[in-house]
Amino acid sequence: MIYTVDPKLKTIQEKVEAGERLSMDDGLLLYDPEIPLNDVGQLANLVRERKSGNAAYYNINTHLNATNVCVYRCVFCAFRSDLRSAKSYVMSDEQILQRGAEAVENGCTEMHVVGGLHHQKKFEWYKNILQILHDAYPQLHLKGWTAVELNWFEFLTKMPMDQILTELRDAGLGSLPGGGAEIFHPEVRDQICEHKADCKNWIDIHRTAHQLNIKTNCTMLYGHVEKPFHRIDHLIRLRELQDETGGFQTFIPLAFHPENTGLSHIKKPTAVEDLRTIAVSRLMLDNVDHVKAYWIMLGIGTAQTALSYGADDLDGTVRHELIYHDAGATTPEFLSVEKLEALIREAGREPIERDTIYRKIIRDENDRMKWSVGEEILVNA
Repeated sequence: MIYTVDPKLKTIQEKVEAGERLSMDDGLLLYDPEIPLNDVGQLANLVRERKSGNAAYYNINTHLNATNVCVYRCVFCAFRSDLRSAKSYVMSDEQILQRGAEAVENGCTEMHVVGGLHHQKKFEWYKNILQILHDAYPQLHLKGWTAVELNWFEFLTKMPMDQILTELRDAGLGSLPGGGAEIFHPEVRDQICEHKADCKNWIDIHRTAHQLNIKTNCTMLYGHVEKPFHRIDHLIRLRELQDETGGFQTFIPLAFHPENTGLSHIKKPTAVEDLRTIAVSRLMLDNVDHVKAYWIMLGIGTAQTALSYGADDLDGTVRHELIYHDAGATTPEFLSVEKLEALIREAGREPIERDTIYRKIIRDENDRMKWSVGEEILVNA
């Protein structure tokens, strides 16, 4: 129950309590700095509890960034490299398989596969990454290739997107991450990443994935040159696609890290801005089940606090994350399951290990896994 909120939020409170959809104007009001953050958080927490009860999810996952060589020069990116740069790298098949072996040995259920767009690598190279990992470690769910990478594959192959996704799924693709969305509005996108996949490309690719029954995530990169209007516009566009397809699993607000980027003069978002964005996102995206507080970008304390501001997921153990650490993230490169569960319990939530598609994982004393789907228990699913 909400006890007190700013009188200016009365109409929004009534909508939230009735389960009604918020408008653009509602979203902009929620971003008004004169509206107390705690009031917005209370409303967002009401929606979180309605959707997830007291649960807070995490998974045991690892990242694979097979190359940092990239044809694009997005001003916000500190990860990409030129081919002849001293920092450039390309992982071999052996190194990729070694990463898969490490993941399985450490109980991972998911590998997050993204990276640069290497101008000398053909589509088959990217597909082969999935194929060799899936053949060697079929128990790993491969969440791979953002819409920006898929748009590049479309350019390389001249194939339709449904064929590209079908080939990748046949090679082992399980789902798509939500990266590359940044900010959809062209006023912002033209400033920070004018040459890569635009809003229409991103939306069309995720629509096609959903039509093929491939689940995806969605994101928003905030805290750079955009304004609140651009953020709300972005969220509404995601909400409209979700109305159409129902294929988004979770939304991840990504706090911009300016260090080592072309926007290094910008201060990164404060914890207050982070929490408000998470809360507003939870309120605007009424048709997306989960909102993730990505601890790598937010910092552990803010991510933990976000579990009371609309978020119901902390991501996971996150081994070998490079992209945001290259941009100045000072968070650890790994959190143990014990630490994640302790953080969740300290926040007053119940830790639930999930797989990529949000099935509850139950582990026995020998670390063998079962999946809980409603009342049904799936063994070796």
